[in-house]
Amino acid sequence: MLSQDIQTAINAQIKNEYYSSYLYLSMAAYCESINFSGFGGWLRKQSEEELTHAMRLFDYMLDREGRIVLDKIGQPPSEFGSLVEMFTQVLEHEKEVSGMINKLYELALSENDHATSVELQWFIQEQVEEEKNASDMVENIKLAGDNSAALLMLDRQLAGESTNAPGE
Repeated sequence: MLSQDIQTAINAQIKNEYYSSYLYLSMAAYCESINFSGFGGWLRKQSEEELTHAMRLFDYMLDREGRIVLDKIGQPPSEFGSLVEMFTQVLEHEKEVSGMINKLYELALSENDHATSVELQWFIQEQVEEEKNASDMVENIKLAGDNSAALLMLDRQLAGESTNAPGE
C-alpha cells in the first residue's frame, strides 16, 4: 500500500495533469479562434495526452489500493498573445511539470517505494519527449518569424499531422 504522503502527492499530480489538459485545450481554442487550426489540432492532441497521463496515475493509485481524492482544477487563461509567446508558455509549463514529476520521484525514492519509483520513470522519460516537442515548436515558430506565409505552411503541416492516426 502507498504511504499517505505518496497518495497525497500522486493526487496532486493527477490534478496537475488535468490542469495541463485544460490549459492546452484553452490554447487550442485560442488558436482555432485566430484561424490556426493546425496549431489548435496539435494542442488538442497534447490535451488528450495529458488526460491519459492523469488516468495512468489514477489507475496506478487504484492498483496500489490508494485513495483517489480529486481536487478542483483552476481555470486556465484564455488569451495567449502571439504563437511564439504561447508555445514558449507550453515549453515553460512542460518544464514545470518535469519538476513536479521529479519531486514526486524523489519522494518515492526517499520512502523506498520502488514500485512508485519505477512507475514514475515512465513519466520522467515522457517529460523529456514533451519538452523536446515543445522546444521544437518554439524554434519552428521563431524560424517562421513574422512571415505569415511560413506560419500558414507550418499550420497546414500540423493540420495534416493531426488528421493522421498514430502509426500512419
